[in-house]
Amino acid sequence: MIASVVVPAHNEARGLSENLTALLDGIPEGAVDVVVVCNGCTDDTAAVARSVPGVRVLEIAEASKARAVEVGNAAASSFPKLHLDADVRLTGTDLLRLIDALDEDGVLAVAPERVVPLEGSSWPVRAYYRVWQALPSVRSGLFGRGAFCLTAEGQARLDAAEGSLMNDDLVASELFAADERRVVTDATVVVRPPRTVKDLVKRRIRVVTGNAQADDHGARQESTSLSDLLVLGLRQPSIGLRVPVFMTVTLVARMLSRRAVRTGDYTTWLRDESSRA
Repeated sequence: MIASVVVPAHNEARGLSENLTALLDGIPEGAVDVVVVCNGCTDDTAAVARSVPGVRVLEIAEASKARAVEVGNAAASSFPKLHLDADVRLTGTDLLRLIDALDEDGVLAVAPERVVPLEGSSWPVRAYYRVWQALPSVRSGLFGRGAFCLTAEGQARLDAAEGSLMNDDLVASELFAADERRVVTDATVVVRPPRTVKDLVKRRIRVVTGNAQADDHGARQESTSLSDLLVLGLRQPSIGLRVPVFMTVTLVARMLSRRAVRTGDYTTWLRDESSRA
């Protein structure tokens, strides 16, 4: 066994078979332990996952990504360990490249380059992502990719982090110093964006709420300031033209997240359905 993969999945029947098939393509049979943890599903996610040869399926009643990851981690004991969202696509070739990257001395955590196909999204969504993807922290961080891979030491550090936080990929990124983590440029993951502004705001409310929780736990060191956006806009005028859209979406998401943050609701998962269409 060369690695294990933990895939939390809540009502992900659409596209799951294709994503799992892509993940196992080119991987020798039995070389990777893929564990899909179906949590609180009301569709046929479990049946779809079981239809893919080489995949183990666990089911829990609670619709909780954090709990699903906990169960998956307990079941998948091989390292390196890939944490993979059910709605992103990473090929077997790219998984092998991530595994290889962890052979570098001192590197505990890696993630692939993200590919965000924006062709089917509305222009405000495209404008938002043009700015977001240009942010230095977004380019270098392991978060927002739906996939990160850890050594046994890296996983132990993540396990020791306080609590099960909503933005687990942000926590995984912030736990490691710059020389302990890598974005592997020759490995890619396809992350499908929202198609509509409404769904983009849903996604950003979830992120903002999770960031607030991470701040409360002291788990976040980097954040984007207004001066960062101004500098970025001055250096790249084509990006600067889209900064007002980025700021508007961000401010709306922050405003709409206040109730969840105030009440400590870090379990409600506002789901973007348009990216799964």
